[in-house]
Formats: sequence, structure tokens, C-alpha cells
Amino acid sequence: MNFKFSLAHLTILKTSPLEISKIAAECGYDYVSIRQIYMNLLGEDRYELYNDKYMLNEIKSVFRDTGIKLLDIELARVIENTDVGSYEKAFAIGKELGAKHVLNSIWTNKKDYYIEKFAQICDLAKQYDLTVDLECVPIAGVRKLSEAMEVLEVVDRKNAGIMIDTHHIQRAQDDYNDLLKIPDKYFNYCQICDAPSDIPSEREELIRIMREGRDYLGEGGIDVAKILNNMPIIPYSIELPNSTMTTKLGFKGHAKKCLDTAKEYLNKYVTGRK
Repeated sequence: MNFKFSLAHLTILKTSPLEISKIAAECGYDYVSIRQIYMNLLGEDRYELYNDKYMLNEIKSVFRDTGIKLLDIELARVIENTDVGSYEKAFAIGKELGAKHVLNSIWTNKKDYYIEKFAQICDLAKQYDLTVDLECVPIAGVRKLSEAMEVLEVVDRKNAGIMIDTHHIQRAQDDYNDLLKIPDKYFNYCQICDAPSDIPSEREELIRIMREGRDYLGEGGIDVAKILNNMPIIPYSIELPNSTMTTKLGFKGHAKKCLDTAKEYLNKYVTGRK
């Protein structure tokens, strides 16, 4: 089966959008995913392409010369006091580079507020021909599949979708069979990785694995195949931060192993929903 793969920005925290685009192209990915809306994490470098025309033009050259494309930009979160308008420059850059999607997550428990803000993000993204794909995150406000689907159904925007991360759906202890109930129209792409099957009880350890300790497909304990076989075949963005393997193999070596192990696993076990 002709699977399509993207290299996600969080796989390599310390690379610029230009560097990760080159690495993705050299390793044989179809797409790259880049961060353009930052989270102010400790040690997080910022590469805002709307303020760096030189890097923007260099990325365009990489895309043109290699054929690699931009799948999505991230991360348009809903948080307390979200300024939706502040995302517009990143959306414009996404459209300029050919992105199809914007990754979103919700980090507040105020339902009326986050539904209103998600709808506003969808309306803004529509102006740039971008879908807004809501990710359930087990440490966030919207944590579970049912919560995310409620948002999509209430806002009723044609460019609203759901983004499944195989790590997150396992940590949230969602029923994978519930994916079968979701119409195809909501699935645009998903993020894949493996991880230990045991779910950490401590929030700090859960975050540590999420940000620096994920496993190559087939080397952890998540039934990734069951998750993916309950969804249509869509582009797979490999989000697999692993500080140990990045140190051992280097950025490019880790990115290549991410792709090689994903291809081997998917070709062996994944056929998509029937």
C-alpha cells in the first residue's frame, strides 16, 4: 500500500523549519510538519518564518528542488485568553508554503469558551484554505475522543477535523473501536509513534515520555495497528521525540529510523478500515 509520511517538528526539537525540511527530504519523507505557533516551553527555539524571509525562501527552494511538501503547521492551541488573531501570520505562511492543515489542541476546561474559540480558529483558517484538526491530549482540557467529537459536532465547520495521536489515544484509555463511529470526513492526517504499554501514574513521567521518550513503531506496547485499522488511510505524521536515540543516531539518523520502522510496521500490519 502506498502510505504517505510526514516528519513532525517535535521529532527534532532543536532543528529549524529549514533543517527539518532538508532532513525529511533526504530521508525520503513525502511531507514535513513544522511548528510556527510556539508554546513557550523551556528550551524551545523559535523560528517564525513571517519574520525570516531568507529562511522562508530557502524552504521554498527545498520544496521545489526535492518535491517534498508541507503537510501541516502547529500549534494553534485554545488556552486562557486565546488571541485567535495572533495565529493569522502563521496561517498565511502555511498557505504560502502549501500546507493543508493546522494542528489544534484545547488546554482549558471551560467548554463554552473553548467551543467559541475553536470555531473562531476554524473560521480564520478557512480564509487560508486550511483545516483545523483537533488533537485529544491526555494532560489537556480536551483529553478524550468523545470530548473532541462533541466540539466538532457543536461547531459544525466544514474545515474542522480530528487528529489522532497513537500515543495520546492509548494514554487516554479510549476505546479504539469508537474510531469506527467517526465519519471519514473528519480524518485528514494522524500522528504515529509507539510507547511503553504501561500508562504512567505520575503526570511528570507521562509528560517526559510524551516529549522525549516515545518508541519506534513495533518496539513499544501500543496496538498501533488496531488504531490505524479503525481509521481510513491518511497521511501519517511521525511524531516520535526520543532524546536517547537522537543523541545516539543524530537528528537525521533518528528521522531515518523513524521512517524505516514505520514503513516496515505499516506494510506488515495496516490496511485501514474496511
